[in-house]
Amino acid sequence: MERPKDRDFVETAEGLLFCVVGYLHPPDRYTAYLKYAPSGDGKWSRGETSYRRVIPYYHVSQVENTYDLLRERYPQYLHSCPVRNITVSSVPRASVREYYRPRERLQALLENPRDELERKLNDLSTILCGLSGLDSMDLGVTGSLLTRSHNPEFSDIDITVYGLEASRRLKETILETRREKSAIQPFNAAKKEAWSDSRAGRFPLSPGELMEFAERRWNYGVFSDTYFSIHPVRTDEEITEEYGDNTYEQRGEVEGVGIVSDASESIYLPAIYGLEDVELEGSGPSDIERIVSFEGLFCDMFRSGERVEFRGILERVTSKENHYRVVIGGAGSRPSFIKRAA
Repeated sequence: MERPKDRDFVETAEGLLFCVVGYLHPPDRYTAYLKYAPSGDGKWSRGETSYRRVIPYYHVSQVENTYDLLRERYPQYLHSCPVRNITVSSVPRASVREYYRPRERLQALLENPRDELERKLNDLSTILCGLSGLDSMDLGVTGSLLTRSHNPEFSDIDITVYGLEASRRLKETILETRREKSAIQPFNAAKKEAWSDSRAGRFPLSPGELMEFAERRWNYGVFSDTYFSIHPVRTDEEITEEYGDNTYEQRGEVEGVGIVSDASESIYLPAIYGLEDVELEGSGPSDIERIVSFEGLFCDMFRSGERVEFRGILERVTSKENHYRVVIGGAGSRPSFIKRAA
């Protein structure tokens, strides 16, 4: 059976919709955060059931806010993880009523789109495959379109793409469409400014720094007046860490600078950047080998050879070769960041 992947969804016996996070899952559970819950006045719906969005946007602070609800009403969906040494939300496999896989859902929609948004998804994915040379099975759809709870009046299109090579080809295709007139449009200056303003309170970054991120982002745009996003996902073969191969222990907050030595795995979430020539503010270990970001903002943003400044949670990684890493968007942390060093 296909392995659980980032941006799959699971539905529980109570009708809660959780979004799967990353690739590290206990044998009997899915690491996931609560995104939609049944609600009498929800804006999303499927059949006669309405849903509300539990968090307004993905951010570690918002995910941790859901823990209060889970602790009070659904404590079975909180898990004290012995590998990560933190409490995370996760769904026991025995509690899953339905598992949603993005590729399967996209294939069904390509065969039989039922509303305007599904037809736009059909058209967009067909165009992207035609321009990039990818097969439709290289793509999927996530979010409310995946769970069949979307609202054509305001829902977005969130596409997944599988594997490093396919992701790079799709990235090149998106960037090429920006150099010529196309139905696939990047954000204009006003949208970039609005995007930057909306994130000013979430991250310790200046307006100018956020605009630099807006300029570098490739996986967002507008198609037929509808916002869309693209999210690279590992294939089964690219998932190399088994649950329990490593253990992680938080060692407090660190700040510093370093040089990106390898950005090849930064396209995924979590984004992984190899790091060298690290200099910390104050004392700390010398064998910090990487930055790992669970914040999508920092995915595929920095190139090998760039000098970056960072603040995050220091973690001791215990494995065959022990080392340290810095986690951006870690549990219990104050706002963390990566940015180009001055």
